[in-house]
Amino acid sequence: MAETRRRVRSSTVVLGGMGVLAAALTSCGSEPDRRCVDRDSYDYINGYKIVADRNCTSSAPSVGKGGTSRTVDADWYYDADVSGGYADYGTFSRSEAVDRGGFGCSGSGSSGG
Repeated sequence: MAETRRRVRSSTVVLGGMGVLAAALTSCGSEPDRRCVDRDSYDYINGYKIVADRNCTSSAPSVGKGGTSRTVDADWYYDADVSGGYADYGTFSRSEAVDRGGFGCSGSGSSGG
């Protein structure tokens, strides 16, 4: 009877450990943080102006103030520092953003600059 209890406990520990391992591996992130930005709006101090996600998911022109429409050169900008409606220090390359990694990923850490 004691042997049966030991097996149950050890299998519980193994299953719990597998859950922690799975969480660590998935936190590596197959989908990096992204923002939709206007590529034509770069400001040296602030970065790129963040625009509505619909600009990156459709080819429809953006409607500006006064009902005028203009085409926004929008694209997804990954792993950026976001502040005050602007994003900077990121990348337009999704694969590069995934390669940067996160918790439990290779290549994680901060880059100097």
